[in-house]
Amino acid sequence: MLNPTTNDAEVLALGAMAATLSDERRARRFLDLTGLEVDELRERALAGDRRLLGATIAFLESYEPDLVAVAEAIGSTPAKLVAAREVLEA
Repeated sequence: MLNPTTNDAEVLALGAMAATLSDERRARRFLDLTGLEVDELRERALAGDRRLLGATIAFLESYEPDLVAVAEAIGSTPAKLVAAREVLEA
């Protein structure tokens, strides 16, 4: 699935966000860099904010070890996550 549908991309991105936030170091860095508060993040994620979902994957892309770790944690690959971000940003 290197050309995911929008729904597939959203599912992957939500999984990536959950995995990102489950790691304390990664979660703190994500929140610090985005300036989001936990409540705002939760609200936007539940609303299916495609910009936030794409930004989550872009955040992971900025540090390859995190991208690889999160992809493995959700049973995906880095390439699939990148493809999902591209769909979400289209």
